[in-house]
Amino acid sequence: MQLINCALFTLKIMAYKLDVYDQFRNRHIGISPEQKKEMLEVIGYSTMDELIDQTIPDNIRMHEDLDLPEALSEQEYLRMLGDIAAKNKVFRSYIGQGYYGTVVPSVINRNIFQNPGWYTQYTPYQAEIAQGRLEALLNFQTMVSDLTGLPVANASLLDEATAAAEAMTMFYGIANKRSKAHEINKFFVSDKVFSTTLDVLYTRATPVDIEIEVGDWRDFAPGDNHFGVLIQYPDKEGKVEDYREFVAKCREKGVYVVVAADLMSLALLKAPGEWGADAVVGNTQRFGVPMGYGGPHAAYFATHEDYKRQIPGRIIGVSVDRHGNPALRMALQTREQHIRREKATSNICTAQALLAIMAGMYAAYHGPQGICAIAQRIHKSAHDLARALKRAGIPVIHDNYFDTLAITADQGIQDKIRKAAEDKEINLYYGNGVVQLSMDETVTAKDVEDLAEIFAGAWGVEISLKDTGKDAIPAELTRITPYLTHPVFNSYQTETKMMRYIKRLENKDISLVHSMIALGSCTMKLNAATELMPVSWPQFANIHPFAPKDQTEGYDQIIKELEAYLCEITGFTACSLQPNSGAQGEYAGLLTIRAYHEANGDHHRNIALIPSSAHGTNPASAVMAGMKVVVVPCDDHGNIQVDKLRELAEKHSNELAALMVTYPSTHGVFEKSIVEICDIIHNNGGKVYMDGANMNAQVGLTSPGLIKADVCHLNLHKTFAIPHGGGGPGMGPICVNDSLAPFLPGHKVVETGGEKAIHAVSSAPFGSASILLISYAYIRMLGADGCTASTEYAILNANYIQSRLEKDYKVLYTGESGRVAHELIVDLRPFKDVVSAEDVAKRLIDYGFHAPTLSFPVAGTIMIEPTESESKDELDRFCDALLLIRQEIQEIMDGKIDKEDNPLHNAPHTAKELIVGEWNHPYTREKAAYPVDYLDDFKYWAPVARVNNAYGDRHLICTCPPIEEYQDELAE
Repeated sequence: MQLINCALFTLKIMAYKLDVYDQFRNRHIGISPEQKKEMLEVIGYSTMDELIDQTIPDNIRMHEDLDLPEALSEQEYLRMLGDIAAKNKVFRSYIGQGYYGTVVPSVINRNIFQNPGWYTQYTPYQAEIAQGRLEALLNFQTMVSDLTGLPVANASLLDEATAAAEAMTMFYGIANKRSKAHEINKFFVSDKVFSTTLDVLYTRATPVDIEIEVGDWRDFAPGDNHFGVLIQYPDKEGKVEDYREFVAKCREKGVYVVVAADLMSLALLKAPGEWGADAVVGNTQRFGVPMGYGGPHAAYFATHEDYKRQIPGRIIGVSVDRHGNPALRMALQTREQHIRREKATSNICTAQALLAIMAGMYAAYHGPQGICAIAQRIHKSAHDLARALKRAGIPVIHDNYFDTLAITADQGIQDKIRKAAEDKEINLYYGNGVVQLSMDETVTAKDVEDLAEIFAGAWGVEISLKDTGKDAIPAELTRITPYLTHPVFNSYQTETKMMRYIKRLENKDISLVHSMIALGSCTMKLNAATELMPVSWPQFANIHPFAPKDQTEGYDQIIKELEAYLCEITGFTACSLQPNSGAQGEYAGLLTIRAYHEANGDHHRNIALIPSSAHGTNPASAVMAGMKVVVVPCDDHGNIQVDKLRELAEKHSNELAALMVTYPSTHGVFEKSIVEICDIIHNNGGKVYMDGANMNAQVGLTSPGLIKADVCHLNLHKTFAIPHGGGGPGMGPICVNDSLAPFLPGHKVVETGGEKAIHAVSSAPFGSASILLISYAYIRMLGADGCTASTEYAILNANYIQSRLEKDYKVLYTGESGRVAHELIVDLRPFKDVVSAEDVAKRLIDYGFHAPTLSFPVAGTIMIEPTESESKDELDRFCDALLLIRQEIQEIMDGKIDKEDNPLHNAPHTAKELIVGEWNHPYTREKAAYPVDYLDDFKYWAPVARVNNAYGDRHLICTCPPIEEYQDELAE
């Protein structure tokens, strides 16, 4: 019998073609052929084609295969990518300008950067299952607050330029709210600020009528119309300036001072908060995050307590759980765009959480002494070389600097330097009559000798590196204030301790390594190891974004091919990879529409029609792009009211700029009238922006081009497999048709965009370029058939969940055939008298699951998106959990369980609560913690009970306090 079974097994295996068996799609898609058949039977169809035909309107169906390369196996892909990587040349980089070489501690690289337990986490909206990353982000905030000398810092922004722009718009709003007489709209920017920052400031300022004034800060005289200034510290030439008198002059006139500061330099330089800055912004890249050809890196933003309710992005704060124990959460969440919508002053949704976590861990691993030593070593390298150059008569321009030297050099000298440097595989920064070099922690004594040799040859002199003398930081700007004093920065300096600390935090969180994360609209699919591994390869990780083009041929190939693939998938003709988040993509897309109308002389077109069901960032992005929002209502089925849309479009036909529409809709339905909707907008002179948040339901089956949109953004951290990283990184490239292609974003340093390019939207030319590798791998390993199959299985999985749940829960919106797209909304409002949607979300934690999207887009509901990567058994576990919770709700309704003291109101239950002390609830410990059999194999324990959100806002603590400090507060 055993021989017969073995023979049958062998015959079954032989039935597979090896090339088919080894396809990546079979690793990425969670459903087997047998499971597919079973699921279709449950839904009521015999084939996948029948289901798709009933889900997607025929008039927008794609009837030809995508023109994408044939799928590669994982082994084939890595071999091919190795050949592409070899085209990049990794020179020693001294270019600087905000990007520097760094050493990623191996313990952080291995245990965070390359660890799915950290990079597959979702944004910590559900605090109880996010205590680990919340603590890591609180560490980041504390690090930033300490080094900048300001009490409040957020949990990261996208990059230095956009952080500066956020400060500008924040103070613009504050100043004009304060002003009763007239609008104050001038923002002064020092001409020594990085050019990339200035370019993004112009982008943000123009649509909202902020006037940028650039000049020498020494000559600046604040006037009545000035609300703020921006200065760089050290400046773009490396000079360390004493801004104290300048800041005093600004503050006397009520002008806010924003400082863009190199965070590493603040280990040696007096903190801007100590000499009067109102906000300090910058990048934390050199805190152990690779350059990656521009990103991703975590920007920072610090300010005063007075502005804690205006600060953009997310703030992690200390609160308590229902037992009074300390617990962390995202504080002041009413600032989020999904609530404030068009009243929001920022559209930030994705941050750079994973990279902020790495930067905070870098500070914890090195501690204050280590950070100080690194900064001193960087400064010593610069100072040793500067002293030697000066003794040899070479004109080093500045006497006070931290890491960057500027040397006067005419074109002839520059040519000699460039030739000698490239012969040694060294990159320097070449400006107008100046050569610059920026030192970093990777620089060795041998590197300094090589640099000295290059300059000696160019000038024909001898250079000696001996006798360096005192440092080049003036005494009045030397830091004396301690920093990183909290125990978290003084306890983990051995690798053993750091490894255990990282693991301890990781174990507090739910990520995709535990179970499915069924977040509607967020597409938490598999982030495959093969897709992610190359991000750490030196040929991709260690390239400066402004490296010469002949050194970046590998990146250029990937960028061009990925742009072509995304255009094919969307049905458009041009692409920009620059926006480094989905919200940035929304904004960039609207800016191209704005530029199109401006180019046609239609300066008056400024109305954006936005459905009431739209993503919360849509209205905020429209306002930032200088548009006025007019809301279009939806019907009871979640569809746009076409007649009302037509009425509004015709009413505003002279001023209509755009329609912002999500497709499939935010309600998880393919609206049949979408082509008619787009035609109405075009007939009234507007353009159609399609939000690509739900693109996972379109790829290979329909496209933005087919529905007649003009531009869409793509969340590469959703549809195209870049991991969410606990709240970032994200990428939001835009694809456009021919009419908008000329206006794609340009860049000050690297040529990008169309012939009529708008200003840059990000610091780096291709956004967070290194993680583009992930989406490139996703497409190359799936191929056309695999990409299409992923969409089909995403739709299958959602409809399977609908079929399993619909007898016990009301599914709020469906298409005309009763089908949902790739996600579904479960209505919990019928039970509101006994439980809330939040109760269900928290009870799911006891069952081992992250909650679905809560109360969006409809209050009192949960939105479920299973993605194509989950298996039928995982879908069944999730459905079983919800069905058992429905029974618990019924038990409360029937009076079998107490209306107040029940498993849902008390969820989640912690291990300590079950073990320590008496159990005083009218239900059993087993029902609380082990309500279903599958938990016998593995049980996730929430580290804290339900968090008290209101307490956290009333008692905002957003840096690491001494433990006794908030224990005292809890006792009050």
